Amino acid sequence: MTVLSSVFAGISAFCATIYVAGVFQRIEVETPQEDAKSLPILIKVLLPLAVNMKPLVRMAYLAESRSRFKEMIMMAGLEQQIDEEQFLAVNMLMALFGALFAVIFFFGGQVLIGLLFLVLLFLYPRLWLNSTIKKRHLDIQKALPNVLDLLTLSVEAGKDFLTSLRDILLRRRRDALSEELERTFQEIQLGKQRRVALKELARRVQQPDLTSVLNAIIQADELGVSIGHILRIQGDQLRTKRFSRAEKLANEAPVKILFPLALFILPAVVLILLGPILLKSFKTLFN
Repeated sequence: MTVLSSVFAGISAFCATIYVAGVFQRIEVETPQEDAKSLPILIKVLLPLAVNMKPLVRMAYLAESRSRFKEMIMMAGLEQQIDEEQFLAVNMLMALFGALFAVIFFFGGQVLIGLLFLVLLFLYPRLWLNSTIKKRHLDIQKALPNVLDLLTLSVEAGKDFLTSLRDILLRRRRDALSEELERTFQEIQLGKQRRVALKELARRVQQPDLTSVLNAIIQADELGVSIGHILRIQGDQLRTKRFSRAEKLANEAPVKILFPLALFILPAVVLILLGPILLKSFKTLFN
């Protein structure tokens, strides 16, 4: 019981910390540029201290970690907010604070809570970055079919690809896909070849559906095939894929609901139905 109470107390303390951090993050004054890309409050607090960890972060044995985090930061679209060295330094600082909490709780006799704080603080930056990438990829996946339809209509109406892309970006609300397409459009305007800019876009985002569409456009550009026809085929495929994914999620819903149903709802129902019977049985037996 002591071990379980310590574990649950640690989980409760961590959840309360995350909740308070979320509250503070929500009450900050938001700006249009950082509206969708604000860093968590824990990372913001430690970011000014990251410069002290630069000599350690730049060591040769961390080159692979820096490369991996640089790729993940680009996938999350956070190059303007934080770089790979700062992120790795913040991760190390959180690990140090987690070790400090672990030592404090160890001398206080709460070893499990200290270890829990150490693990959670060490994993939190990576978990947040992974969740940001997944959310961004999901936003791109949802917006891509509509953008393809608009591109198809514009190209088939007689406009060239870049003009169609410019007109669509001017009229769409700013989201993850619009940001990436706008960046690619600006690179092409500055003189970069279209196929090179599209390849860099696919390598930067690494979203499977977007990569498939970009590869098809690049091949059509190289072979001289009509881009409008390729865009229509890709749009139909993505729309079919989206419907199939929705059906799959709908079929998985009954299976996913079994665990919370058995853990939370079923015990309450059993207690309500059998509670009076058990109370009468106990009174009869003990009287």
